[in-house]
Amino acid sequence: MDSVLVLIAANGSGAITSEMATKLGGKWLAEGEALEVSSEREAEVRKLSAGLPIDINLVPIVNRRKKLLLADMDSTMIQQECIDELGVVAGVGDYIKAVTARSMRGEIDFEEALKERVALLKDLPESVIQHVIDTRLTFMPGGKTLLATMKKYGAYTALISGGFTAFTSYVSQTLGFDENRANTLLVSGGKLTGKVAMPILGRDAKVESLLRICSVHGLSRADVLAVGDGANDIPMLQAAGMGVALHAKPKVQEQAGLVVNHGDLTALLYLQGFTQREFVA
Repeated sequence: MDSVLVLIAANGSGAITSEMATKLGGKWLAEGEALEVSSEREAEVRKLSAGLPIDINLVPIVNRRKKLLLADMDSTMIQQECIDELGVVAGVGDYIKAVTARSMRGEIDFEEALKERVALLKDLPESVIQHVIDTRLTFMPGGKTLLATMKKYGAYTALISGGFTAFTSYVSQTLGFDENRANTLLVSGGKLTGKVAMPILGRDAKVESLLRICSVHGLSRADVLAVGDGANDIPMLQAAGMGVALHAKPKVQEQAGLVVNHGDLTALLYLQGFTQREFVA
């Protein structure tokens, strides 16, 4: 058997029952929440899970636990898009959110969309960044556990975002990432200039970061777990040994190797074969 099926239910749903586990001959990763089943039972699994809030992924057994976590930030490690939140403060929230949504769906060029949205933030006081951090950002559930557990077992962790360093620095430090990389909002006289430093970190730069970190740490792409939700994450997800589309746009789900729609970030641990008993709180 080269692969296993991993079933992960929405938190607190109880969608994976003991009866289901017994029928499938599965191994609990977390009772009631995550179950590992032989890949030969796929048809039966899908029949029993139909209509239930359960993610089902076929995961290769070889090199299952990854040594590098490469994560997107917006709508992945946090529940917001930072530029959208800045737009709300600037009074152009609806327009910026619409452009962000089109960009994340892959309908328009990421770099041009970023420049257009940043231009609308011109003359906002720099202090608005801290205001957004303090009042508008919330973390995706399971993030601290994901980071702490993977780091305990020797993984290196990097936050690579098409967002902004002012936010990645905060998120990285709070969650415990080893490094972070993003775009820089330019400031002059205490106000945003409406421009971003060049070159822009976009989809190609995310893959470049993956390859760079692998080279520095003597890892291969097969050692990488990447997670993201937007179209600019697709090349990174496809370059990684394990690419996970987390609550992602349809185009991303179609092209990623693994998909999580119901679970939180701890789903990435179950996909690697961790049991809940091994989690670091």
